[in-house]
Amino acid sequence: MSRIQSNFVQVVWALAIARTKEFYRDRTTMIWALVFPVCVIAAISISFSKDSQEIFKVGVYQPANHAAHHFPLIDEVFVGTVEYQDFEMALDRIRHHQIDLLFSANQPTRYWINETSTKGHVLEKLLSEASDAAYEREMVSGRQIRYVDWVIPGVLGMNVMFGALFGIGFVIVRYRKNGVLKRLQATPITPLHFLTAQVVSRLSVLLIVAILVYSGCNYFLNFLMLGNYLTLILVAVLGIFSMISLALIVASRIASEELANGLLNFLSFPMMLLSEVWFSLDDAPDWLVTVSNLLPLTHMVKAAREIMINGAGIGAISSHLWVLATMSLVFLGVAAFLFRWNEK
Repeated sequence: MSRIQSNFVQVVWALAIARTKEFYRDRTTMIWALVFPVCVIAAISISFSKDSQEIFKVGVYQPANHAAHHFPLIDEVFVGTVEYQDFEMALDRIRHHQIDLLFSANQPTRYWINETSTKGHVLEKLLSEASDAAYEREMVSGRQIRYVDWVIPGVLGMNVMFGALFGIGFVIVRYRKNGVLKRLQATPITPLHFLTAQVVSRLSVLLIVAILVYSGCNYFLNFLMLGNYLTLILVAVLGIFSMISLALIVASRIASEELANGLLNFLSFPMMLLSEVWFSLDDAPDWLVTVSNLLPLTHMVKAAREIMINGAGIGAISSHLWVLATMSLVFLGVAAFLFRWNEK
């Protein structure tokens, strides 16, 4: 019996050593394993590094090429300030209780407040005590958006992202590693046939899953949906298509599942952190917002959020639709150009 146990331990030990050697001999995989967590920690650190005692949030509409104006209260430690260059966006934030008071640099004697905002009225009282200037009050109406109403488009988009990236990228890499693609190469099937089939299949599956998840969540949470369902489905189709096309680039040549996993995580985690899935980037640095706008998930989530929360139509979200369509075509073109049946 002890001999059998000894043989078992030897076999397990030999396999463990072999697998460990496979890992550290694959330099690219080891680099991803070491560097990627550091990148994620750095991104989180930059996003949440500001020490704050903020209780209230004040918006300042600062048009481009317009002289800045100093307003009372914004230097207080308990007041956070967010600058906007789009006045309609700033008004939406007031309507949805995402900021408590709004000033405008080109109308320095006026402020906007939501008539149903408790924090806004408290801040208004502090403003009257902190300044002797006469301010003109503008009332804005709008229902408070629950966090679940705001976050649900991001959660649905994140679910689609993981399903597209790993459902396409990882599977094709496994096909290549196991020799499935090599066998397909010997048939009349062309790369165009194969890639098109993958896109159509995964797009159909993810769209059905997204609809089921949306319906189930809505049944239990009854979240806000003011827009048109067909417009929302169009955003979902373009968003899924762009994610699948991006995954095809990763899967175009490599045969290492470990490397594919690292690359797919490298793509998915920044999108999960920077695409406004869980939190808004209104007060983030400009360069971080620029990076966010380069990610397809950002445009998918923003478009879906505009439809669901603001009831936006196709015209209002057309810029996001064009970006998603352009990204999809570019990603798909690059993937088709790079695709090989074998690794080399």
